[in-house]
Amino acid sequence: MSESNKPFRYDGDNRIHRLLRAVLISVISVSMLICVWWVASVAIGSPAIPAPPAVWEAFVNLMNHGDRILGYTMMDHVSISLERFLLGFAIAFAVAVPLGLLIGYSKTLDEFTKPVLELLRPIAPIAWAPILLFAAGYIWAPILVVFIGIVFPLLTNTIFGVKKIDKNLMDAARTLGANKLQTFYKVMFPCTVPYIMSGIKIGLGIGWMCIIAAELYTQLNGGIGTFILAHTTVGNWANGFVGIIFISIMGLLTVGLAEYAHKVIVKRMGME
Repeated sequence: MSESNKPFRYDGDNRIHRLLRAVLISVISVSMLICVWWVASVAIGSPAIPAPPAVWEAFVNLMNHGDRILGYTMMDHVSISLERFLLGFAIAFAVAVPLGLLIGYSKTLDEFTKPVLELLRPIAPIAWAPILLFAAGYIWAPILVVFIGIVFPLLTNTIFGVKKIDKNLMDAARTLGANKLQTFYKVMFPCTVPYIMSGIKIGLGIGWMCIIAAELYTQLNGGIGTFILAHTTVGNWANGFVGIIFISIMGLLTVGLAEYAHKVIVKRMGME
């Protein structure tokens, strides 16, 4: 049967089916995690691992009455950490993407910067926290820790993306009369976008680890990390778990948003 004679099939039902299947699998997966958590809390019998009902009760209490130790609402803590996280991400993006494009494009610059990057990349971002605390202060220290955590995966993915570009595309652009600048933003940058988005998704996950660790270390006023430290120090373990859950939610939302943006950008650029 030719393509023109094939009957039209509505794909809406298939999409609904896939969505329902994904939701069902997610519900089952999370339910299994909660069951394992519940069993572990009973088996270990330590107050440091409270059961899910105790954490839920703490969550409701915190949402209704706020953080009575530090004097913030939970949304205040979330917004404070999110602001620091987004600022660190923005600085990392502004540095890593242009620099990655240049390093990937220039063999000489790649050879010159590679030893430095290989020396700095393995260092855990939180190791810089005490230095940045004294050098930059309590406000900028966690932001710069997030910057360090995100900049390397984003930079290396951008460099890798440039190096993976088909050389025939670059040669074709030059043959058609494109100058270096036109080749840069009409060929090289669009072809690198999927790799940049992959670097963003990796960096976002690392960034949330960094901001929480930095807040724990620097003991700032406000933020999810500070909240966890303040409550676990006095034995409010259920409240500490609420903070951990908020970290998970924020990480899931930001990475999910990046995943959605990735799909939209790639589709609109005709790369899918």
